[in-house]
Amino acid sequence: MKLASRRSFLGSIPAAALVGVAAQPPAGDGLPNRPKVPGMLSLHARRRTKEAGPSEKILQWPVARTAIIICDMWDTHTCGMSAQRVALMAPRMNQVVSAARSLGVMIIHAPSDTMKYYEGTPWRERMRRAPAVASPFPILARCPRVPDEERDFPIDDSAGGCDDPIVNRSEGPPYPWSREHPAIDIVGFDGVSESGQEIYNFCKREGIDKIVLMGVHTNICILNRGFGTRQFTRLGFEVVLARDLTDSMYDPRTRPFVSHARGTELVIEHIETMWCPSILSEDLRQVIPGSADPQHGGKGKRTAR
Repeated sequence: MKLASRRSFLGSIPAAALVGVAAQPPAGDGLPNRPKVPGMLSLHARRRTKEAGPSEKILQWPVARTAIIICDMWDTHTCGMSAQRVALMAPRMNQVVSAARSLGVMIIHAPSDTMKYYEGTPWRERMRRAPAVASPFPILARCPRVPDEERDFPIDDSAGGCDDPIVNRSEGPPYPWSREHPAIDIVGFDGVSESGQEIYNFCKREGIDKIVLMGVHTNICILNRGFGTRQFTRLGFEVVLARDLTDSMYDPRTRPFVSHARGTELVIEHIETMWCPSILSEDLRQVIPGSADPQHGGKGKRTAR
């Protein structure tokens, strides 16, 4: 997490302590939220059907109604190969997220199991303090595969999906991760939460009904988490997956015996068929020319690039 102040003496302070002293929430219950600004994203959304294959549609999303949720981009992992791929992805993800933030998109960091690390920070408090909003059905902590999905799932991840040469079998908590990967900035009006209910409350209060999911792992947390694809599409949000900023837990030694990269693509194609479209993250770096201009009230020329 990169903080606004860069005074040299901070370099000697441990990261967890730095979070605690850097940004204590102000007195009282109120925390400022991001300004709502004009601007329209043009997303090249890819969907597919079993019969017709892939197709593309342009989605125009107002930045004021859009949030990016960064799923489980931890600082380490029980699977060494997974941790290596996340470490490579994190700087690229940070560039995209920084650009989207500057356009007015809300950024929600969701590194599950690490909320203690962020306790007391404004980013954590912003989400925790969002007033409760009634949901159409109880919001679950995890949303497992439905039977039809389990039967037709494109990869076998029943053993966990780690592709290390020698797999270290993890029996559950305590886990080695303690925070989000430090290459991803948490700044400004960002939020931190692992709770589907908290994220739902915040988004509803802030008029956010469009979600971009990125992070790991596509076949597990992106789909299963309480803030993931299954639940938030069921809750009525428009959801897309950033397909170039995700990864799967898949071992090529298991069905369908393809490369790890192809295994990830197969899961993305499954999501595009059953749950939501996917996009390339480049679409999150700029708005449609003229759509953010104040003299037009955000209603300037909207020509998709």
